Amino acid sequence: MRYLKSRLDESILVCVYYGLNGERLIRRGHKLATLLDCPLYVMTVDAQPLDAFDAEKSGYIEQWQQLAQELEVEEFIIKDNEKRPIQKVINEVARNYDITQIIVGQSAQSRWEEITKGSFLNVLLKEVPFVDFHIVSVKRPTEDDAFDVYEKGIRAYLIEGEEEFKIAFTCPKFVAIEGIFFKEIGTDFDNGIFKFTFDQKMHELTITEGIVVNPEKIPENAKPSIRPNLSKNP
Repeated sequence: MRYLKSRLDESILVCVYYGLNGERLIRRGHKLATLLDCPLYVMTVDAQPLDAFDAEKSGYIEQWQQLAQELEVEEFIIKDNEKRPIQKVINEVARNYDITQIIVGQSAQSRWEEITKGSFLNVLLKEVPFVDFHIVSVKRPTEDDAFDVYEKGIRAYLIEGEEEFKIAFTCPKFVAIEGIFFKEIGTDFDNGIFKFTFDQKMHELTITEGIVVNPEKIPENAKPSIRPNLSKNP
């Protein structure tokens, strides 16, 4: 249960984009929110739909969601499939959540880096004049920190056999969970991770030789939908 904030005159929004500095920004926002005793929100924006995220993006989303839960953030906001300019999205969220302070990171690899440049900053200040902005300097990730464990994701389907769950790469005749499979680099087997969205949440399963090794992570409400309907005649 989240703490009841007493300072309703202040509300903080942390804007994160993919990279190793998201956690630092969230923790910075949490520290400030704790000092002010006010609500904290975290937001990320992407032009792609959530179920099309690659392994790197979905990995960061999962980490940020876990951290937000740990820090009792009021809400983790994902604005996916977003085609509007960033400043328009920030304006909408800031108004809807009564935001008074916004934290963004200055990073060479971050889309939010544009905010630190004069032209875009001026646009943003004009678009959202009712908040205070905090531009936080962050370090550039090293090449060794890059997410290079998996190949580019491909569409796959989760189906249930007699004793196990497994993935398939052609659409089955019965209903299955559709997601993205990320194969480990340097293996000839179907080893990797399978990511899918269910109930507006991202879920991740470990795959070894095409078999799900942690089926307990499949939501119970999702399991009936991926079993073949044996009651109908072929």
